[in-house]
Amino acid sequence: MNRKRIIYILLSLLILSSLLVAGCSCDGVIPPAGEGGTLSLYGIDPYTLDPAVSGEMTSHVYLMQIFSGLVRFGDNLEPAPDIAERWEVTNDGRTYTFYLRQDVKFHDGRKLTADDFKYSWERACAPLTGSFTAATYLGDIVGVGEVLAGQATEISGVRVINDYTLEVTIDAPKSYFLSKLTYPTAFVVDRANVESGGGWWHSPNGTGPFKLKQWRETEVLILERNELYYGGVAKLNLVVFLLWSGIPMNMYETGEIDVAGVGASYIEKVTDETGPFYMDLSVVPELSFYYIGFNTARPPFDDVNIRRAFSQALDKDKLVSLVFKGTMEPADGILPPGMPGYNESLSGLEYDVEGAKELIAESSYGDVSRLPPITITTIGRGGAISSELEAVVYQWRENLGVEVTVRQLEPERFLYHLAEEKDEMFSTGWIADYPHPQDFLDILFHSGADNNYGEYSNPGVDALLEAAGVEQDSNSSLELYRQAEQMLVDDAACIPLSFGRNYVLVKPYVKGYETNPMGFAMLNEVSLEFD
Repeated sequence: MNRKRIIYILLSLLILSSLLVAGCSCDGVIPPAGEGGTLSLYGIDPYTLDPAVSGEMTSHVYLMQIFSGLVRFGDNLEPAPDIAERWEVTNDGRTYTFYLRQDVKFHDGRKLTADDFKYSWERACAPLTGSFTAATYLGDIVGVGEVLAGQATEISGVRVINDYTLEVTIDAPKSYFLSKLTYPTAFVVDRANVESGGGWWHSPNGTGPFKLKQWRETEVLILERNELYYGGVAKLNLVVFLLWSGIPMNMYETGEIDVAGVGASYIEKVTDETGPFYMDLSVVPELSFYYIGFNTARPPFDDVNIRRAFSQALDKDKLVSLVFKGTMEPADGILPPGMPGYNESLSGLEYDVEGAKELIAESSYGDVSRLPPITITTIGRGGAISSELEAVVYQWRENLGVEVTVRQLEPERFLYHLAEEKDEMFSTGWIADYPHPQDFLDILFHSGADNNYGEYSNPGVDALLEAAGVEQDSNSSLELYRQAEQMLVDDAACIPLSFGRNYVLVKPYVKGYETNPMGFAMLNEVSLEFD
C-alpha cells in the first residue's frame, strides 16, 4: 500500500472563495472564559485529529496544540527537547537514546512511559491504520518497512530500555532525522483512548498544552488549557475557533476574532500606513511554494521539451503582481528563501514565449495541434477556480494556443488521494515540515517517493539526493542539494510559481502570537493583556 503525505496551502484559496456564504450562529455554545481569558480565532473543521493519519495543515493547526512528541522546534527552528528532555547519539550517527521526562501525563492524568511511544509508532505503521505519512516520517527507523508491509507487528529498531528511556536505530546517519520527529505522525497517543472505538479522536487524550473541550462540526471547536501540561502551562483558559463562520477580515474588523490571516483581496487595506489595520499587521516569510506538477508518466509531459515549454510560457512576475498583488514572491526554484541550501544563483527557466514554441517544435509532437487533451487537477467543490489558476490557463491559451481543461476534486479526495486522481497536471503547494532541503527535494522528487505525485524519475537527481542525505559535513551536503535542485529545474520536474508569505492581523491586546515559517503559532505562549 502506498503511503502518502501532503500539506496543501492551496486549500486557503478554496476557503476564501467559499466564505461568501452566510456564517453560522454559535450563540450559547461558548462557555465562560475563566482565568486567562479566551482567544477567538477563525477556523474550519479538521479532517482528522488522529496524528498518525493527518497529512494537511488544516488538521495540524489543532493537533499541534492537543498532542506532543519527543522533540519540538526551538526558537531557531532546530529540534529541541519536548517529552524527551535529552538524547545521545552513537558515533556512527545511527542510534539515538532518548531520555524522557518523568512528569509527563496524558490529559486524563495517566503517566506517560516509553512504551507509549513504541505503541504509537507501531500503530502508525500498521497497515490497518491506513497512514499516508508513516513511511515518510518514520521510514528511516530500522524495521518500519516490515511493519508497513504487514510482515511484522513490532518495529525492530525501537527498543524500550526502561519506563523513561527509548532507543531508536535508523538505517543510515541522517541530519534531518530528529526534525522528522516533530511531525504529528511521531506524536504519542494513549492506547486505551485509541482502542475505545473508531471515533476516538473526537475525544482525544493527548499530552499537549490544550485539550479538546468541545467540537460542534461547522460551528465551533474549543480548546481548554491543560493544567497537567509538563511544559509552559497556557496563559489562556480557552481558545475558541469559530468554524466556517464568515469572512475572517470582516470578523476581525467587527471584533469577533482576535487574529486574522489576510488574503490578496484586502492587502491594500491592511498595508495602508494611514489606515486602522497597519499597526496590527505582521508579515512573516513562509517556507512554502506553489507549483504546477506534471504527470511525467503520461503524455505529453513525459517529454522534457513539452514540460519546459509550458514553464517558459508563464509570466510569473505578472501572476504574482496582478493575482497576488505582490503578497507572494516569484519562484525560479523549489527551495524558498530562508531555507538552508537556498541558492540565490540558481538559473531558472525564464519567461520566453518564442523559446517555448521552439521547444514544442523540437519535441516528439512537433506542433501543439498534435498534443493530446490536457487536464489540470485542482482542489475545489465545483465552483469557480482560483484566480491564479485561471490566469495560468489563460497564459497557456494565449501564448501557446493550448486549451487546458480544469478538473476540481473535493478537498478530502485531493488532499489524500492525489496520486491516484491526478490528470496530466496538478496545481498544488507545499509548506515545510522542517527547515531542511530534504523536506522539499527528496520527499517531492526522489524516484518512488510517496509524495512524488508526478512520478518524476531521474537517476542523476536520485544519486545527488541520496549522497546529500548521508553527508555529515553540512556545507558539502547543502551543495549537493543545490546541484540536485538545479537539475530538477533544468529538467522541468515541475513549474515553481511562487513562494509564500503570511500576512496576519493581531489585535494589540494579544501578546505572544507569533507565526513561525512553517505557518504555526503555539497558543500556550499567547496571553491577553488589556489596558
